[in-house]
Amino acid sequence: MRVKRTLWLLLLLVLATAGILWMGQISQLQDTGESLRSLAATQGISIGAAVPYRPLEENPMYRRVLAREFNMVTLENAMKFGLLSPQPQVYDFSKSDAIVEFALSHEMQVRGHTLVWHRMQPEWLTEGEFTRDEYIDIVRSHIQTVLGRYKSKIAVWDVVNEAIGDDGNFRDTIWLRGIGPEYVEMAFQWAHEVDPDALLFYNDYGGEGRGKKSDAIYNFVKDLRQRGIPIDGVGLQMHIWNVDKFPDPQKVAQNMQRLGELGLEVQITEMDVGLHKGKGTLEEKLASQAKLYGDMLQVCLDASNCEAFVLWGFTDAHSWMRQIEDNPNYPLIFDESFKPKPSYYALQAVLRRNN
Repeated sequence: MRVKRTLWLLLLLVLATAGILWMGQISQLQDTGESLRSLAATQGISIGAAVPYRPLEENPMYRRVLAREFNMVTLENAMKFGLLSPQPQVYDFSKSDAIVEFALSHEMQVRGHTLVWHRMQPEWLTEGEFTRDEYIDIVRSHIQTVLGRYKSKIAVWDVVNEAIGDDGNFRDTIWLRGIGPEYVEMAFQWAHEVDPDALLFYNDYGGEGRGKKSDAIYNFVKDLRQRGIPIDGVGLQMHIWNVDKFPDPQKVAQNMQRLGELGLEVQITEMDVGLHKGKGTLEEKLASQAKLYGDMLQVCLDASNCEAFVLWGFTDAHSWMRQIEDNPNYPLIFDESFKPKPSYYALQAVLRRNN
């Protein structure tokens, strides 16, 4: 009996300790003052995060912080072709539906990501042999099926993702080989036909500032606009692997301005900032990371055509950078325990300063 009583007491102590830690985390969140979401609303800007299905499904704290701090959600992987369509004309929308419904139930805008991309394709597509007409039918059917399912629920779509290579030419992809470069304009046309009210974006990395790739993207979307292709905006991903090597904020501002002169909206769509390749102590790298987040948010706020600032996740516990790098990396604005980092407070300060 004494052993059983001792075990029960130990169990109660563990549960009480867990409760104290849980409440401590919640109190810490409350102590940050106004949320990013409430501050962003005063600026008329969307602030968002990419969301994977599993932590949203399993972790109450994840859901709480997401709903409290952000007013926009990007589906991280759940809407990519390979995960949605395991067999031809067969779709599993269970994970994407869950994320979209969570966002809508918390009055969050949704970014659809992504309709046409060269990665994360289903095996039946990559291992199959198709004619040009069959490739066209595959892309058209996929866009009509996915965008049609979420019509009026998803307001912004990354229609085509990463079609331009680092050399400024079209990336060699299954779609370029199977259809030709016109697959891009076809995708935008089909998306517009399904949902004329949705904002349609071209999304890419490495074109945030000025340079060969940035110029190539600019000339590409300028040509689309001049030919009447229904493109509404350009997504600047802003993945930064080294906190010491980043796009010049002034050049990012110049790029946003010239895209605006084409009548295009811009959004920072996938920002994260890696630390382990930077110089200095962890505290110094965290300070540099915070400044970079703040500087890029300020660039967005200063640009009349920048409507959203979206991170690729929000907690280090679920960062893609940590999954593919051997060294420790802390690229997001909350740590693994959902504790706000200096970068969180930097974003908060920028939003307050612009009120």
